[in-house]
Amino acid sequence: MAKKPSRGKGTSGRGLRDLRTRVKTARGRKLSSTRWLERQLNDPYVKRAKADGYRGRAAYKILELDDKYRFLTPGARVVDLGCAPGGWCQVAVDRVNALGQKKGKAQGRVLGIDLQEVDPIPGAEIHQLDFMADGADERVKEWLGGKADVVMSDMAAAASGHKQTDHLRIMALCEAAAHLAFDVLDEGGTFIAKVLAGGAEGDLQKLLKQKFTRVANVKPPASRADSSEKYVVATGFRG
Repeated sequence: MAKKPSRGKGTSGRGLRDLRTRVKTARGRKLSSTRWLERQLNDPYVKRAKADGYRGRAAYKILELDDKYRFLTPGARVVDLGCAPGGWCQVAVDRVNALGQKKGKAQGRVLGIDLQEVDPIPGAEIHQLDFMADGADERVKEWLGGKADVVMSDMAAAASGHKQTDHLRIMALCEAAAHLAFDVLDEGGTFIAKVLAGGAEGDLQKLLKQKFTRVANVKPPASRADSSEKYVVATGFRG
């Protein structure tokens, strides 16, 4: 009778679990911070972002959304609100051909807007601006030289630790971004923004359905399973 193969240390259940990078709690570091760091170190999207040269894992969210809805087309004029650290701009630059490297394809424009300074991104025009300030919409159109085809936002308000408060804050940001989009989008344009599930998004949905021909709510694969975030994708701006 053949001898039963031995389960080596590397193939045991314990061995597989030990493949994860574990972070010890350090003096002065909160347990929540330790868990966040451990999650980052073991997140495949974080590793892919480093390998692909993106400034953050969020780049894959807009890649996955665009793969499904095809709004970042060559020649498109894109406004990225709250663009720091710049991953969404990086994706947009490539897909709308902002550098003009795709021969035979129309060359697009990418405009990044943020309250803070953002390191330069080849192919994108970055401006430090409060998009909720008076006259912000006119400045955006002036910088673009016209209207936009896409307005997108991955903004989130600073977390307070209170779920309902955080939900209301991010919805307020999303609604402000939507109103800017109404002012700067060209007819047929697209609006994409992050929201948090929590019950206060109904009014925004009603408003977007009045302004766009189609409104969808999507959780891209790159969004963490334990996160309540999702994205609203509104296409076919009525003008």
